[in-house]
Amino acid sequence: MSLLNALPANSGIIICGHGSRAKIAEEEFSLLATGLRARFPQLEVEYGFLEYSSPNIHMALDRLIAKGITNIYAVPGMLFSATHAQNDIPSVLTTYMQKNPALTIKYGQELGLHDEMIMAFQHRIMEAVDLAEMPQPGDLYDTMLVVVGRGTSVAQANAEVSKLTRIVAENMGFGWCETVYSGVTFPSVGRGLEMALKLGFKKIVVAPYFLFSGKLIGRIHGYIDKVVAQHPDVSISVADYLRDQSHVINTFVERIEETVSQPAVNNGLMESFQARLAAGEVTVHHHHAEFQPEVEVASDAHTHSHDHKHDHSHKKQGHSHAGHGHTHAPYRHIAHPHGPRTMIDENVCCCFMGQFPQAVIDEERALRLAAGIAAVDQIPQCKIK
Repeated sequence: MSLLNALPANSGIIICGHGSRAKIAEEEFSLLATGLRARFPQLEVEYGFLEYSSPNIHMALDRLIAKGITNIYAVPGMLFSATHAQNDIPSVLTTYMQKNPALTIKYGQELGLHDEMIMAFQHRIMEAVDLAEMPQPGDLYDTMLVVVGRGTSVAQANAEVSKLTRIVAENMGFGWCETVYSGVTFPSVGRGLEMALKLGFKKIVVAPYFLFSGKLIGRIHGYIDKVVAQHPDVSISVADYLRDQSHVINTFVERIEETVSQPAVNNGLMESFQARLAAGEVTVHHHHAEFQPEVEVASDAHTHSHDHKHDHSHKKQGHSHAGHGHTHAPYRHIAHPHGPRTMIDENVCCCFMGQFPQAVIDEERALRLAAGIAAVDQIPQCKIK
């Protein structure tokens, strides 16, 4: 029997996400809570975001407290342990506990390369190539796998995506595999696909390792559309992202169970953050997750209906490029010729745009102009705090 079935009545769960301007990502994130509620109907399960989306983390915690919950298990709804899972979420949870001393919050681990997550990813790839069972050796030797990771300024998180690529390629028997990234590292999706095509494979599976849809998924499909148009002799299959695939929900259950059973003192993400905070290595940042939105925006209200236990109308988060409550760690390869600079003016976060030397921006824009490529969105630069 799951440990979650034995939790006392004052216990609740919160899944913490980053948030997105794309409402479909917010909607799909809510499905995680819906999946957990379906398995454990006796538990109070909420979800909240750091920014952009509603409910924010403080709002979700407020709802749990209003239901008499004083013992909360929080887990990051994130694939890997980068800055948001390591610093931003525990920062928000720490400040909330300081304001509510009667509350106990234990913070768990990110999804990571759990066996269930690997199975979920392989399931999506099998769907893309119309396989009902795992392929036999030789079935996919003529096919190349290209895994698309989010990409961060944290090398370890980027390395985990490469590790995932190799595991899946070995498990499924692809003829070749490559890893590309849609965010701030190299190789970028566009440049990576260009390089991959030079290997001569006529069958390629592009598999985004993402939990939800959003602008980055749209960007990935945009690159793929260009490749298809330019290389009609190459067959490209695109795998779906993970969403609330059953193995993903299995992983959340296990991560929450680990959080429940962890000792009072351990080396988890929360304890690591608090130790670094005490040592002066990090600071507590204020996020949109810590404030109640004030201005109703009619265009942001949802018209969908999920199994939510609360009012889910959205409110303006007050985001602006001039100072939006979060920063990204400086990335020393920001000007890598095959990395983030290849995405300048393509909806790159202003925190990263602010890291590019102006000479790099000017050079990339000149190259695009010479090639007749229009910018998708020129975002004003903002200073890294």
